[in-house]
Amino acid sequence: MVNGELTIAHSLLPHSQLPIHHSPLPLRPMSEELKKDTEERSLNFLEEIIEEDLRTGKYSSIVTRFPPEPNGYLHIGHASSICLNFGLTKKYPGYTNLRFDDTNPVTEDTEYVESIKEDVKWLGFEWKHERYASDYFDTLHGYAVKLIEKGLAYVDDSTSEEMAAMKGTPTEPGRNSSFRDRTVDENLDLFARMKNGEFPDGSRTLRAKIDMAHTNMLMRDPVLYRIKHAHHHRTGDKWCIYPMYDFAHGQSDSIEEVTHSICTMEFVPHRELYDWLIARLEIYPSHQYEFARRNINYTVTSKRKLLQLVTDNHVTGWDDPRMPTISGLRRRGYTPDSIRDFCERIGVAKRDNLVDVGLLEFCVREHLNKIAQRRMVVFDPVKVILTNYTGDGELLSTENNPENPEGGIRSLSFNRELLIERDDFMENPPKKYFRLAPGQMVRLKSAYIIRCDEVIKDGNGQVTALHCTYIPESKSGADTSGINVKGTLHWVNAADAVEVEVREYDRLFRVENPADEEGDFKEYLNPDSLKTVIGFAETSLKEATTADRFQFLRKGYYCLDRDSKDGKLIFNRTVTLKDGWKKA
Repeated sequence: MVNGELTIAHSLLPHSQLPIHHSPLPLRPMSEELKKDTEERSLNFLEEIIEEDLRTGKYSSIVTRFPPEPNGYLHIGHASSICLNFGLTKKYPGYTNLRFDDTNPVTEDTEYVESIKEDVKWLGFEWKHERYASDYFDTLHGYAVKLIEKGLAYVDDSTSEEMAAMKGTPTEPGRNSSFRDRTVDENLDLFARMKNGEFPDGSRTLRAKIDMAHTNMLMRDPVLYRIKHAHHHRTGDKWCIYPMYDFAHGQSDSIEEVTHSICTMEFVPHRELYDWLIARLEIYPSHQYEFARRNINYTVTSKRKLLQLVTDNHVTGWDDPRMPTISGLRRRGYTPDSIRDFCERIGVAKRDNLVDVGLLEFCVREHLNKIAQRRMVVFDPVKVILTNYTGDGELLSTENNPENPEGGIRSLSFNRELLIERDDFMENPPKKYFRLAPGQMVRLKSAYIIRCDEVIKDGNGQVTALHCTYIPESKSGADTSGINVKGTLHWVNAADAVEVEVREYDRLFRVENPADEEGDFKEYLNPDSLKTVIGFAETSLKEATTADRFQFLRKGYYCLDRDSKDGKLIFNRTVTLKDGWKKA
């Protein structure tokens, strides 16, 4: 809207498609919290631009949008864009739209639409309006007709190969198409017949008439529309011509009165066409700003490559916990807080950079350490028999999370026969070995001090049990034994331990940048990215849900997988307690 009147863009919209205008808002004062945040953290270049636009009155509020193409699941790179676009309108007056760039019906699906919406909400954001480029197909067609009428677009019968040959090179100008000088009436007729389905796929395109000698090769008569007889997931078979991204993108921004259209750096050359189309159509002057991608090592984020991993069964699906998709990270146990923290830490810049996946792992460790419930699980058990324990068992108590005073306590069943990790016993230990050994004492977590008296082995020399003595006066929280030990072990009650399947995930690739290596990127998959082990857990894990987060003591952070069912609990390792990755 300009001076209270509808722009040309809106005059071409049916009433039902008129955008909901962002009403002018008074500049709100900066909150004390925001002032403190600004003082502690310098503004990124986009925040500087927005603050200047608000200060000078260019805008009283801002509008951003997150515009994914629904042709796959969102990944960690998209999370950065989501946090940026929605974060800006959380910080400054305005709102963000979720707009699906659904201009290519061959690759798009409602499954992807729903997954994208779920991912954005899971990350903690809400959009003002849910929009689709297909909402504007009638309007975009009207824009195309307007360009033809102004002599700024023409129908070209050249094949894609012929157009590529005429394009020229960065140092040599292109050549005009022999169809470039068609009359306005001829172009209008041909474009109408394209729309009516009279021509086969690829036989004709609509191109902008700009300059085949332009230094920016994207300005050398770019294609605006192509013929594609394909069923669209929202418009059905109404259309057989579809706008190209460059034609739909800027015009959709304009229709929605987006003030700051934020893209990644590969769209810098596209900005000139973005501005050219908006100026020639005389519509709301949205402006494009670019920021750098943040690629992550030991993974790939190309949707095409991720789709190959899925279709070739290298992973179990888009939400495989080894995938860098948001749904994969969610299933693996990552939290929205940790991903938002990661996106904040990597920041916004104008130069591409390779981010260490270790930073993402650090962020989730930091958050899970604060919120995860502690549980004891033994992976490779050896039995401990307390030869002097004569009771019928007892219930002990322990804290759920020592980092959270309000985390509460839980009960542990304790009895004569227990399970500990086989690695926590050594028959002939070195000096300064503080775990269990013959004649040596350790404390059992939240229980008692025990001493190993005898080692029981089978015929092959394998240790099958440890006969131990427990110290009754050493009960945790009420220890009067006066004995000091340096080692504390986790354990479970052998009588009621719950068998669980544990999926230990690691990085999907064994090289830092698989997309840049020679040959097929799939040759660099990490064969050890998934290992499955059986564990024995304390009984409280039978109550676990997929929303819960756990730290298995001395092991790592885990969550319940959706594959679990009655009688079979499956846990995914989110991340180890420490970064144990070794570069090849």
